[in-house]
Amino acid sequence: MKILVVGGGGREHALCWKIAQSPLVTKVFCAPGNAGTATIAENVDLAADDIAGIRAFAVDHKIDLTVVGPEAPLCLGLVDELQKANRKCFGPNKAAAEIEGSKAWARELCRRHRIPSPQHWTFDDLAKARAFLDLREPGPIVVKASGLAAGKGVAICKKPEEAKTAIIDCFEKRRFGEAGAVVVFEEFLEGQELSVMTLTDGQTIVPFEPARDHKAVFDGDKGPNTGGMGAFSPVPVPSRTMAQIEGQVVFPTIHAMNREGRRYQGFLYAGLMLTAQGPRVLEYNCRLGDPETQPLLMRLKSDLVPLMLATVDGTLDKLDAPVWDPRPCVTVVACSGGYPGDYKKNVPIQGLAQVVGSADLQVFHSGTQKKGGDVLTAGGRVLAVTALGADLIAARAAAYAALQKIEFVGMHYRKDIGGGR
Repeated sequence: MKILVVGGGGREHALCWKIAQSPLVTKVFCAPGNAGTATIAENVDLAADDIAGIRAFAVDHKIDLTVVGPEAPLCLGLVDELQKANRKCFGPNKAAAEIEGSKAWARELCRRHRIPSPQHWTFDDLAKARAFLDLREPGPIVVKASGLAAGKGVAICKKPEEAKTAIIDCFEKRRFGEAGAVVVFEEFLEGQELSVMTLTDGQTIVPFEPARDHKAVFDGDKGPNTGGMGAFSPVPVPSRTMAQIEGQVVFPTIHAMNREGRRYQGFLYAGLMLTAQGPRVLEYNCRLGDPETQPLLMRLKSDLVPLMLATVDGTLDKLDAPVWDPRPCVTVVACSGGYPGDYKKNVPIQGLAQVVGSADLQVFHSGTQKKGGDVLTAGGRVLAVTALGADLIAARAAAYAALQKIEFVGMHYRKDIGGGR
């Protein structure tokens, strides 16, 4: 089989790494890829959102399966276009991907189908949004850009002034472009966050092991949100809680999408808050999370390719449940200085050759590129060192020990991923 992975981040490097291990696969392409994917796949000079270009490449090269990593091409309808060309594509179609493409729509989906989620209010006008804040009782509130904002469109506001600044960023400063043209206010919830990713063909679900990511840029969950500074898996969740999540969130969401004529096929990511009243949906994503993908795929012992093919074909019920390495896995993301704000690119990275990859340790590239013999930074999140260990402490120690061998000017990473350090 020839497989094309669409995307150029750490998630896509991990997907290429896992897919290349399948005995079913003869060739892996990655569009556009990065310096890491180039070591295991053939990078293709096509942007992830170049729908026409990717379709033409898949047809011309007789790609047997295209695997879409990021949300943008899914929301733009890449799956639909490849299906029209009689090419198999893994991921939800455009209608189903709206579950991530519009937070406002997703909140209304939860309301219509009684899926537990925070109380919410939606505005497309600055004056009305500001009036709402003036009239409500003081207290924390969550402000979200409704559209795709690369994980950065969420502000947890403790004071009304912070919320007003957040809506000005969206409506007046256009910080998130069209993604901020509609703003969703949400009730602030307290509890433990959890990422649950489920593989589904629209009828059968295959839950993946739970993971937890760290969104804030600084230790102790301080500072602005990012796309993710690190993650670990598994997360100790009582079986009763997992049963609640499946019964109250996952199954109802899949059924709701079917009832609304938007059959969902692919990975459904539910970002949850485990509250005293039970699980609540903070957000949906229409793809695997990044950086949660890295520890999850390191722990997945089963071949991923048959699972993806069965998802596309609607035959997940015919496969055995995936097998997981019981050992914990930790991934720590190294970022460019200044991220998630402005940062420099084309900064040389040293020490990569000193980290020897193995089944238990990998460096997954995110924002990197190769020029000549050098690997340079090319994004805010640069790479993610991912390690398995006998326990969480050992996994953390292995990841941080490897990360300390790598350096570039301005390099920043959290030192508390998976626990205190």
